[in-house]
Amino acid sequence: MPAPKKALRRSLTVTSAALTALATLSPAALAAPSPSSSPSATPPASMSAVGGARLGKAGTQVDLAGGAPVLPKDLTARSWIVADAESGDVLAAHNAHWRLAPASTLKMLFADTLLPKWPKTEKHKVEVSDLAGMGAGSSLVGVKEEETYTVHDLWLGVFLRSGNDAVHVLSAMNDGVDRTVQDMNEHAEELQALDTKVVSPDGYDMPGQVSSAYDLTLFARSGLQKKDFREYASTVSAKFPGETKKDKKGKISRGSFEIQNTNRLLSGDSDVEVYPGIAGVKNGNTTNAGSTFTGVAEQGGKVLLVTVMHPEKDEHNEVYKETARLFDWGFKAAGKVQPVGELVGPKSAAGASPSAQASGEAGGAGKGAAGEPVAGARAAGGSGGAGVAAGIAGGVLVLLAGGAFLVNRKWPLPDLVRRRTRP
Repeated sequence: MPAPKKALRRSLTVTSAALTALATLSPAALAAPSPSSSPSATPPASMSAVGGARLGKAGTQVDLAGGAPVLPKDLTARSWIVADAESGDVLAAHNAHWRLAPASTLKMLFADTLLPKWPKTEKHKVEVSDLAGMGAGSSLVGVKEEETYTVHDLWLGVFLRSGNDAVHVLSAMNDGVDRTVQDMNEHAEELQALDTKVVSPDGYDMPGQVSSAYDLTLFARSGLQKKDFREYASTVSAKFPGETKKDKKGKISRGSFEIQNTNRLLSGDSDVEVYPGIAGVKNGNTTNAGSTFTGVAEQGGKVLLVTVMHPEKDEHNEVYKETARLFDWGFKAAGKVQPVGELVGPKSAAGASPSAQASGEAGGAGKGAAGEPVAGARAAGGSGGAGVAAGIAGGVLVLLAGGAFLVNRKWPLPDLVRRRTRP
């Protein structure tokens, strides 16, 4: 198998045979086993084979070629994955399909599902019922009832402060939590994230709510196709609206307060430096999940996604430290390891053409130029945002004008670093 940096071009015969083989598999053959009723420190013997048979095996999966660096030896996470964000190649993985509590990393799926529904400028006055049903000890950004916020404000609250209050308000705008959970589960299925079951849209610990390092990476990869998702995920700090107040003279004013991104590889901390090239994505922490994190970083033109779930080592910011070590390894190993699997494309990829339109900026759509795949299109204003072209994933066989062509499965993620907001 050629190195990941080379273009992947298979013969039509091989591709057709592969698709035929996949068609013979029943849904049950690819689906993940049911989640266990209680957390366990032991991965199941049988896990999903989505993305490749090796990803369904317990333990570490990696193929080191000549000159490839060895994996870090001090990794304690129950599950992790290192993948090329553009080609989809999985460079290495450890229990990639283990179904675990996801914590607030599940908000990536929430955002990927709901971001296109409203423009940034739409306003919403928060009702008391909007904030009902949040779990005890939920992370909050400070949304107040009877106050009005823009959709932009609420998404900043979701991404930067992991605010469950912002999630519940956006869910209320989407006809409620139940409808939002249904939408998220349907979108997860469309993305072929079969390890995931959503019970609460904010990622709060709930019986049966699970995801996997593999699925969280799919959510990040899909979300990063959206300009607004990239913007929010890479914002280090922002102003959030405060409460409306009236002074003794009856003058009404409303101030704001600063919020900072809790992703420590993006914002830094006393024992964690900002990671070179980091551009998001989302962190989480709950009792059942422990610490979870999915990050994206770019170095030397290579864009990697790393997901780490539940480090066993009980140290401050351990999830970020292990993620940083895996990023370091991935950038050194790129082109020197044989992939052990791949990040699959959406179910709708089959049958779509390279020139298909795709969702771009929230509240709008991105269109490719004539004859140009949307994957390579620039977003309005030259921002470099590329929409998800359904036909670009997975090396799918597509019939066009009586001829057969292989669609490049590369998903460009332009300007991740150069345009990200800094304090």
